[in-house]
Amino acid sequence: MDVTVIGTGYVGLVVGSCLAEGGNHVTCADIDEDKIARLNSGEVPIYEPGLDRLISHNLSAGRLRFTTDASEGIRTADAIFVAVGTPPGEDGSANLDFVRQAARTIGDHVRPGTVVIMKSTVPVGTSDIARAEIESRTDTPFYMCSNPEFLKEGDAVGDFMYPDRVVCGVDAPEAHDRMQELYEPFVRSGNPLIFMDIASAEMTKYAANAMLATRISFMNQVAELCERTGADVELVRRGIGSDKRIGQAFLYAGTGYGGSCFPKDVQALIQTGHEHDVDLTVLESVHHANDRQKTVLVRKIQERFGPDLTGMRFALWGLAFKPETDDMRAAPSLAIVAALLEAGATVSAHDPVAMDVAREFYLKDSVTYGDDEYDTLDGADAIIFVTEWLPYRRPDWGVVSQRMARKIIFDGRNMFDTERMRALGFEYYSIGRAQIRATA
Repeated sequence: MDVTVIGTGYVGLVVGSCLAEGGNHVTCADIDEDKIARLNSGEVPIYEPGLDRLISHNLSAGRLRFTTDASEGIRTADAIFVAVGTPPGEDGSANLDFVRQAARTIGDHVRPGTVVIMKSTVPVGTSDIARAEIESRTDTPFYMCSNPEFLKEGDAVGDFMYPDRVVCGVDAPEAHDRMQELYEPFVRSGNPLIFMDIASAEMTKYAANAMLATRISFMNQVAELCERTGADVELVRRGIGSDKRIGQAFLYAGTGYGGSCFPKDVQALIQTGHEHDVDLTVLESVHHANDRQKTVLVRKIQERFGPDLTGMRFALWGLAFKPETDDMRAAPSLAIVAALLEAGATVSAHDPVAMDVAREFYLKDSVTYGDDEYDTLDGADAIIFVTEWLPYRRPDWGVVSQRMARKIIFDGRNMFDTERMRALGFEYYSIGRAQIRATA
């Protein structure tokens, strides 16, 4: 099948490369000339395990190409994926400017019978908006589909190639058949290809992310209560997670959720509720709880050292919002660093893949960066663990002890056993568990 993907961000690159791997001929289009030149040379602008191999392989095989001229692919496409950004506005609603722009371009060049597939995360009703934009530019018959993405950063290639479900919102038999043909190679293991109306598909994406965000915020608030009452949130998690009605996923206490999806999608769904006079108080609480949770470690630090941190130095391990990605959008590390700097501290940071992103777009030169995680420790009053990268899970505690000014740890991901930390002589402050405090 001839497929065109408009937008070469995170979603567009994964969708395009995976569909090419499935035997389709894929054109990925973007207005960013520098990005397209890099992609055509095999350079991948984002970190996602396995994506570079897929792009290189399918470029060489001739099934994948990148262009700044979307019309080249639109004119011959059987299916067009719209995978452009929908950044949040000041009120939290999704900005649809890029969606409208893509729709107008499609309208100028679409051929009869093409299925236009909304892959971007968009509010209910956006496919109707896109349809109207296309129809304002052409009388050519086409079909609309909503096909929300459920890709986990760090495992997106696996999620696309072996999905636990594929959701397709369609309103015509032709769109149904085209999507079934497109996805059949990826659902042969029996996981469902679920068809529904377009509005329900659009809502499914937001509802799924809002539910997962709710579990995270709920568990973080339970963790705070555990600390106050002497309970251990890790044991509580195991206790409730063994209930088949609940399950273990997204019940880990920590420093809150971040990334490109949960923060934006929760806010967008709240705004959609306002527009339709539906009071989503549960999600408003989820959002506020998460904002507060991002600085939980700073509160612990100031409880230990006092509100004024002038002259103190902190080693921060982990900048990305989660492991196996360089994505720092809405990452807890940003809120932590901002609060520490405001209190007068200095920060030395490390991340296995996100430091270039931090330097260029986020933290700039407000912190120093270690060549490896141990380079951040010299003179540090404490280590702050923010992202649970695998190399951070088994540090050389002897080196850590020697290079730090004080043996104090603030663990935002509960990576270490409290009694092990006590035996090693560390003060150890984690989330929702007993705190190993300084001894007199």
